[in-house]
Amino acid sequence: MSGHSKWHSIKHKKGAADAKRGKIFTSIIKEITVAARIGGGDPDGNPRLRTIIDKAKSVNMPAENIKRAIQKGTGELPGQSYEDAIYEGFGPSGVAVVVEAVTDNKNRTVSEIRHVFSKHGGNMAQTGSVAHMFSKRGLIVVEKSKVSEDTLMAVALDAGAEDMQGEGEAFEVYTAPRDFDVVVSALKSNHIEPVSAELAMIPVITVKLEGKPAQQMIRLMEALEEHDDVQKVFANFDIDEAEMEAAAS
Repeated sequence: MSGHSKWHSIKHKKGAADAKRGKIFTSIIKEITVAARIGGGDPDGNPRLRTIIDKAKSVNMPAENIKRAIQKGTGELPGQSYEDAIYEGFGPSGVAVVVEAVTDNKNRTVSEIRHVFSKHGGNMAQTGSVAHMFSKRGLIVVEKSKVSEDTLMAVALDAGAEDMQGEGEAFEVYTAPRDFDVVVSALKSNHIEPVSAELAMIPVITVKLEGKPAQQMIRLMEALEEHDDVQKVFANFDIDEAEMEAAAS
């Protein structure tokens, strides 16, 4: 199981999303604006916008905030111009890291992200250096307490999911990117509400970490995710869950 998946589960368990609600709202607003600018303001015809709107609703973002962010993206309201940015790098012990960001100033953001890497035992890398170590897939996380394994598997696979795994307190459903929206919709139609649903970079291979490198990697993940422009961070490390929880506490 990838470090990213464990990291997500632990953050959910610790309630970090609630603790950083302001940062999450800002991050979502940026992504809505970019999605609307690129694909238009109609979520029915813009899968990326539809997904991020679902995320906004899941954290109880007011509908008016969502509407304004869409209007800024389509140009109906004035606002800052944001664009996507992807950064690649290496963490402690050669862990591959992919950072997805939305920024209004790429020069500023890349400088700040480079500083975060170097401060926590890592370094930035050239585009393409680590991306091949990941596979882009839909990742849908569902709490085990909400649905039986057999029910979830039947609904997910029938809708086109590729794989399902049970780790800790959650099930993880994997899809091809093209089937992601269909599977999410099928789950919700069957009253199965995911903890999270996103297009993720899933590691092809993982690096086992323990001790000091593991702690450094946790600090790097935390620092990257705390950056205002960062949307998602993916890394190909594997680490004992108890040790990860201790390092993240």
